[in-house]
Amino acid sequence: MKFSHKKDSGNNHVVTQKSVAQVQPDSSSIVDTRYWHALDDGRVQCDLCPRHCQLREGKRGVCFIRQNIDSEIKLTSYGRSSGFCVDPIEKKPLNHFYPGSSVLSFGTAGCNLCCKFCQNWDISKSRHFDTLGSQASPELLAATAKKMGCKSVAFTYNDPVIFHEYAIDVAQACHEIGINSVAVTAGYICPEPRVEFFNFMDAANVDLKGFTQEFYHKICSGNLSDVLNTLLYLKHETQVWFEITTLLIPDENDSVRELERQTQWIVDNLGANVPLHFSAFHPDFHMLNKPRTSVSTLMRAREIALKQGLNYVYTGNVHDSAGGSSYCPSCHQRVIERDWYELGEYCLDSAGHCHHCGEPISGRFDGAPGHFGHRRIPIKIS
Repeated sequence: MKFSHKKDSGNNHVVTQKSVAQVQPDSSSIVDTRYWHALDDGRVQCDLCPRHCQLREGKRGVCFIRQNIDSEIKLTSYGRSSGFCVDPIEKKPLNHFYPGSSVLSFGTAGCNLCCKFCQNWDISKSRHFDTLGSQASPELLAATAKKMGCKSVAFTYNDPVIFHEYAIDVAQACHEIGINSVAVTAGYICPEPRVEFFNFMDAANVDLKGFTQEFYHKICSGNLSDVLNTLLYLKHETQVWFEITTLLIPDENDSVRELERQTQWIVDNLGANVPLHFSAFHPDFHMLNKPRTSVSTLMRAREIALKQGLNYVYTGNVHDSAGGSSYCPSCHQRVIERDWYELGEYCLDSAGHCHHCGEPISGRFDGAPGHFGHRRIPIKIS
């Protein structure tokens, strides 16, 4: 099914490494959406995410980029981005999805959660359209990814759920030329749009921000159950490869009891082979009073998860080769060495089987690993 909301109006595709231009929104960035309904009092309710924003004419949702225009919910950032960058796939983080490959990353502005610790707050909390200074049609984005040698395009920096229509059109354009689509998301989406959205995704990293409703309510202004439902949906009703990330914040979501409950839930409901990443927090946004997460806290969390039965558990945002590497769940030998985003010794065959014992490693593997390394290449698309 084709949902093409906009078509590429230009013929010249140019990739340069320049600063983002400053622009103002115009009608070309505004497109129709499907997930909303009118209320009896004249307002319109957005049905894309569990916030269910009820908006009067001209008002925007919490996400900022969905707005009541002429008594309909419109997406106001179609084709606009806060910037483009070529990254290692391990930065998303995805350790089991074509290791060593590069990915063209981009986001828009706004977010449908209100995390006090947000580490991309300059993008996710932006209320200025000059944040969306870069512009690219779905076809141009796909062509750029191919030209840059990327195996995938990632919707990241802010949550792609809120630019649902643009993300889907980009994913379709990518699939037409053999490029994968990756969603880096908090999984905060309603059931009906969730089916449509993930139908076009090849992989996802889902932020499981904590494992108590109190944490989600107090720190993120959201609900834990909605995120868990997305994880259950991905596991049991899709073929999407997904991994989970939890940013550990000292004294907020890093207690032994909470980590035991979280990892046991994952084993019981998603299985032992879903990769889990524990990432280090650094003080940012509205949580400047918190200390950085220690390496010892990350290592303790990893040990808890392994003890609970998870096979692939990682530490992130720190130099920890042991915690960043992949191990065979059968013979326990190291099969992929990593230090941050850099790959070292690689002991899998082209189909992802352990060289030591032949055990298949869960994930998506295709031939030799890539060698993109830890580089980060900002680009300008025009």
